[in-house]
Amino acid sequence: MDFERLLSGYRSKTCIMSVERFPDGKYGNIRIVAGNKAHCDDMANVMHNPFVPDSPYEKYFPQNRNFEDYCYRCSFMGQPLHTYVSLPQMGLWLNMFLLPLESDREDIGYCIYIYDVTPEVDTQQRASLSADTSATVLETCIKLRGSDDIPATFAEVVDDIRKICDSEHCCILVTDKESQKCINLAESLKPDCGLLPMDTYLDKGFYDVAMTWDKTIGDSTCVIIKDENDMEWLKETNPVWYESLRGAMVRNVVLFPLNHNGETLGYMWSINFNVDNTVKIKETLELTTFFIASEISNYHLLQRLQVLSTMDVLTGVMNRNAMNTRVDEIVDGTVKIPHPSSVLFADLNGLKRMNDEQGHSSGDNLLKTAAAILRGVFFDSDVYRAGGDEFLVIAPGIGEEELETRISKLMEQSEASRIVHFAIGRCILNDGDDIRDAMRLADERMYLDKKAYYEKHPERKYR
Repeated sequence: MDFERLLSGYRSKTCIMSVERFPDGKYGNIRIVAGNKAHCDDMANVMHNPFVPDSPYEKYFPQNRNFEDYCYRCSFMGQPLHTYVSLPQMGLWLNMFLLPLESDREDIGYCIYIYDVTPEVDTQQRASLSADTSATVLETCIKLRGSDDIPATFAEVVDDIRKICDSEHCCILVTDKESQKCINLAESLKPDCGLLPMDTYLDKGFYDVAMTWDKTIGDSTCVIIKDENDMEWLKETNPVWYESLRGAMVRNVVLFPLNHNGETLGYMWSINFNVDNTVKIKETLELTTFFIASEISNYHLLQRLQVLSTMDVLTGVMNRNAMNTRVDEIVDGTVKIPHPSSVLFADLNGLKRMNDEQGHSSGDNLLKTAAAILRGVFFDSDVYRAGGDEFLVIAPGIGEEELETRISKLMEQSEASRIVHFAIGRCILNDGDDIRDAMRLADERMYLDKKAYYEKHPERKYR
């Protein structure tokens, strides 16, 4: 075949790929047989690696098993293929077309590879998907954007994706680097498939397995393990993950990272899928995971905002807004608390004096130490910073005897700290009592306790 004459008609960067096939169906060497002028110029001027015909492809392009699979499918199965993907390790976007060519040999197949690489994403190319894939991705976006119950929607989307992949299990895992854990955000199991739920495996050791995935993905957008040949490759490349998959009765798996703004938030995988639909599955998940990662990022942001709106940043306990909300919920019956329960106000003696004499950093340290003591003693209760140097504890199910035991521990730990001196006011909340009345009474008792403290220690009172 006159490859040079064939390539002369292409203006885009174009080359001819050859794929070697063995009798057992495995593929061997993949080479760049010939390239047009645009391809040769790109190799010489951009890659600084002058092109030599009939060279192994990995001499010029990043080695990638998904690319190899595409070349094999195009060369021997006659499938024209197109994909538009990111190359995260290189910070580039690749637009590639593969067209099958006739071959006069059974053991060698050929395809035309047309490609373009850009540093910025082309949204029109990213949207150039088949009608089925576009409809699937659009449906996913509508579900994610149109729901107030994000966890439930993720579960519904994962179930849809499992059915698209015709797989036995599909899961979204979020990785938490701070706690070094994987969190099962959503999963779908095919009924009676015999696989165990994801939570069965999510001990700390699984996080270590997940941390090996990025290296296995490498320069690609995903990992696709279709058959025993791929499993053998995985056994050599990532034996830790291989053993994990074998132990979980996994025959094949497709794994995509969930990347957003340069950060890997987690992963989505589909297990024991229909390998006949591998190309469609890759095409669908390639774009779907982009939107899922974006929604996970938004979801995490909302969670952080919710935490910030209810937490006192300095001390780590809940703030006054959260306190008022909880009191309103108890008053209107939205939140039921058992009876008896306890309400306790704890005010810090000497905070203003410490701020003025030792500086606000010392005062902040006093507040943080006091909050830590309160949280430790009332570990099963709600602790709020009501304002300034004043804390409120709502202790459901704690009656008078247990409350006195807790207060004794509170005073012991305060004395041991040498800087914390609490003024305490408490009230027991019985059935039929209004928590607002109990809070007023506890507040009055706290100020009486503070007055008694300064009468006993007049030298500590700030004037």
